Amino acid sequence: MEVRPVAESLFGVHGAALEVRSQRMGVLASNIANASTPNFKARDIDFQAALGAVEQRGASGVGDALKYRVPTQPSMDGNTVELSTEQTAFAENAVQYQTTLSFLNGRIGQITRALKGE
Repeated sequence: MEVRPVAESLFGVHGAALEVRSQRMGVLASNIANASTPNFKARDIDFQAALGAVEQRGASGVGDALKYRVPTQPSMDGNTVELSTEQTAFAENAVQYQTTLSFLNGRIGQITRALKGE
């Protein structure tokens, strides 16, 4: 019989999803911040691969899920950041992060009410 951590059994995949979304937010923010840095290579996290890695190993790192982004129009200075692509990905990830966070807050509220006997 596999023993699972309490947080994992209470929150399921959503805790791991929040962790991966948070890490992806940092990667995308770094891409945006370095949009004008010569030879900067944009990266992104393959969400499904990272989520699988976090669930399997319980590790907080995304490891092999961190990939370099292939630009549609490479710049002359070697920078592969396409600002509109990064901003769109950042906004989408922020919405997904907020949705996951809202779900977890609701779950915590349910657990709190159950513990109080409400």
